[in-house]
Amino acid sequence: MDYIEIAKEVLLTEAKELEQASSRLGQEIEAIVDLVFGIKGKLIITGVGKSGLVASKMAATFASTGTSSFFLHPTEAMHGDFGMIGKEDALLAISYSGESEELIKILPHVKRFDIPLIGMAKDKNSTLGRYSDAFLPIMIEKEACPLNVAPTSSTTLTMALGDALAVCLMKKRDFQKEDFASFHPGGSLGKQLFVKIKDMMRSEALPIVEATTPLKDAIVVMSEGRLGNVLIADSKGHLEGVLSDGDLRRALMKEGFSLDNTVMTYATKTPRFVDDENMLASDAIKMVEEYKLQHLVITDKNHKIKGVLHIHDLVEAGIK
Repeated sequence: MDYIEIAKEVLLTEAKELEQASSRLGQEIEAIVDLVFGIKGKLIITGVGKSGLVASKMAATFASTGTSSFFLHPTEAMHGDFGMIGKEDALLAISYSGESEELIKILPHVKRFDIPLIGMAKDKNSTLGRYSDAFLPIMIEKEACPLNVAPTSSTTLTMALGDALAVCLMKKRDFQKEDFASFHPGGSLGKQLFVKIKDMMRSEALPIVEATTPLKDAIVVMSEGRLGNVLIADSKGHLEGVLSDGDLRRALMKEGFSLDNTVMTYATKTPRFVDDENMLASDAIKMVEEYKLQHLVITDKNHKIKGVLHIHDLVEAGIK
């Protein structure tokens, strides 16, 4: 049995249904977008079975793209969860047949709330279609299932139509990546836009010595600091240089090398540093990568040392 060909046929069947659905879209999509955009409350999405799973995913997509939304199971609604529905909300109900028993039972009660009801089903003349104030058809010619019974093409189309509505609403709200990131502070985009170097820099027990410190003593401080470098500062804490493990290795090759020489003899006297602790960590890592640094010294505007940002900390935090 050629499973590759079977898989290809499934994908092509569903792709064909999506393409045909796109050619049938009319003013109903615009009407629904305007309706949802105009509500002051939440968009509640409901459905049972496979439609319920799709509805749950759609609610998550809407919620993360600027349209406040949540999933409500019809059975739970009949047993107390109707209290979740407010007078300024709208309900989007999904049932491919338009006749799902659990869903149909709640429709008369939904109408009592006098809120807009948006229906998604294959037939406008179904029970769900007749109850709906706005209707988006889920019309397919063929399920991808070889028996033409398991919800495959129909659920794919339903989910795609939900995505289409979410994207339309994003456009209407002028929803930007900063808005998306605010709903996803733990995601990679949220980290790029919100995490600052002050949130990640090491500021306690920094390995700092003065310029006149003997190299042998500076090496001890470097080892104890576990940053692979030692910072050199004046008596008031202003940055004067950095001795890295690379500087130390290069120093060993120099004629006249002595552990009794001052640390400043072998240090980098113009180290890379940043004097703005509010710089985004994503910008800092670009600087670290550009100059091939293991660490970045953070100072205030007067060059007083405030902390050190290590590349390992950035990588472990998923900053890109």
